[in-house]
Amino acid sequence: MFMSKYNHTIDPKGRLSIPSKYREILGDEFVVSKGMDGCLFVYANETWKEFEAKLAALPLVNRQARQLARFFLSGAQYVTVDKQGRILVPQDLRDFAGLEKDVVLSGMGSRIEVWSLEKWNEVNSQVDIDEISEGMGDMGLTI
Repeated sequence: MFMSKYNHTIDPKGRLSIPSKYREILGDEFVVSKGMDGCLFVYANETWKEFEAKLAALPLVNRQARQLARFFLSGAQYVTVDKQGRILVPQDLRDFAGLEKDVVLSGMGSRIEVWSLEKWNEVNSQVDIDEISEGMGDMGLTI
């Protein structure tokens, strides 16, 4: 399970260091894809295959299902960790998430989110935890 938040920088060549605690779970090769809210999602291969199977099971006749599968599958790429513990984030994914220098890696249980620091701050400055807490029951969650 991925948790915690790490601030890192992405170098001019698009290489990003992956924290060792994350690498222990991810291994030497894993998947980076477009994510929601303008970030990237990082999946261990096993978790990606489970997600991929769910996408494949969506009804082909449903337009939203096709769009969802297209969004994730066309924006996904395998990446490999180099000897310095870095990955090369593909240019199209860097462009999608606005990754230029300062980034945030956030553990989200089954995946990692990669954000530009600016976007991370923007999205998280608008979080109203009281409002979210009140809606948890509708999602079937209790603490």
